[in-house]
Amino acid sequence: MTREPAATQSTALLTDQYELTMVQAALASGAAERRCVFEVFTRHLPAGRRYGVVAGTGRLLEGLEQFQFGAAEIDWLAEQGIVDEPTLDFLADYRFRGDIHGYAEGEVFMPDSPVLRVESSFAEACLLETFVLSVLNHDSAIASAASRMSLAAGARPCVEMGSRRTQELSAVASARAAAVAGFTATSNLEAGRRWGLPTIGTAAHAFTLLHDSEEEAFEAQVKAFGPGTTLLVDTYDVPTAVRRAVEIAGEELGAVRLDSGDLVEQAREVRALLDSLGNTGTRIIVSSDLDEHAIARLQAAPVDSYGVGTKLVTGGGSPTAAMVYKLVARTDDDGDSVSVAKKAEGKKSVGGVKHPVRSFDAGGRAEAELIGIGTAPEAHGARTRELIVPMVLGGEVQSQHLGAEGVRRAAQRHTDSLAELPAAAKRLQHGDPVLPTIFS
Repeated sequence: MTREPAATQSTALLTDQYELTMVQAALASGAAERRCVFEVFTRHLPAGRRYGVVAGTGRLLEGLEQFQFGAAEIDWLAEQGIVDEPTLDFLADYRFRGDIHGYAEGEVFMPDSPVLRVESSFAEACLLETFVLSVLNHDSAIASAASRMSLAAGARPCVEMGSRRTQELSAVASARAAAVAGFTATSNLEAGRRWGLPTIGTAAHAFTLLHDSEEEAFEAQVKAFGPGTTLLVDTYDVPTAVRRAVEIAGEELGAVRLDSGDLVEQAREVRALLDSLGNTGTRIIVSSDLDEHAIARLQAAPVDSYGVGTKLVTGGGSPTAAMVYKLVARTDDDGDSVSVAKKAEGKKSVGGVKHPVRSFDAGGRAEAELIGIGTAPEAHGARTRELIVPMVLGGEVQSQHLGAEGVRRAAQRHTDSLAELPAAAKRLQHGDPVLPTIFS
């Protein structure tokens, strides 16, 4: 058995054991090579949301290129006795050689939207289930929360700064998902390095407390970074700190940041104080456990941008998009395609390969998600837009979805998708999905 080491850090063990045991049993039964179609969808949107946002697709495809069982992975599986020798041989030679299509990253989705379609042999596609879902569920939850926050912020930029509120790798993924859904920058340096995201960061309260006085701390920061820096002014007394900041940095002071207290009232007081001191160009940045509702309240305050952390990286209280990965079609022993579906009460699925389009009214607003089974849906004369794009063809990842360019494309897709939705999409109150999903 050839066990060459994987060329890069393998993602193949980012999975559940039952994926491998199913492959072993399918190899033994002879069904492992049956051509299958799996689809990813959610039965419901995250709590309170009127739409979801697909995110993580590019990250998934980057990980797919590393989904190989190298010597270290094969040896560990053998030592643990997790699968038998024929299965180890299969895994050692594993490469995904099938096709993947799906909603473009950044696209909005509704309940039952087939956001991803994986077509290959059962054994190849089965192994991807946990990896696919762990990426898409996390990133789509973050992007769905970020999108609502961006909508609430309007023209004011939102900055992701939640790294310290989540697991270290989730922090990197969260920064990327937020960028897909409208956030303009991140504090996370690894996300900036991997995907070319703009990064920002100045100082925390500890920097002020380190020095013998707030004045010394401000002087040190301005000396290091120039007067255009952002000074944190709520360690002690805010009005006093604002006056000190202006005395030290002058009219060129870039921004002041507020991180506690009644942010609406403080922002108004600070704006009036800055203007009275001649610093009409100094911006006000606010942070402190913001979500879309807090951001909406702050729209009445003279705030220039928002720093969002905890409520973003937890998906706004919905840490998963509740997506599932279900077999919807397979071939039989004669090579004929057979639609299959789960019938369990409360967790039913719809069999057959889905073909989704979005339909639009005469004014150009989206009005429904139309899903055909086996063939394109009937649009009855309405203008439609195809929602499925190719991502992997014959095992080859389509490069436009990867890296910094993939994030840029996804952010534009998100902007364009939101612009198509009816006005109800902007409502922060709980309500039904903004578009109905109609099977034909």
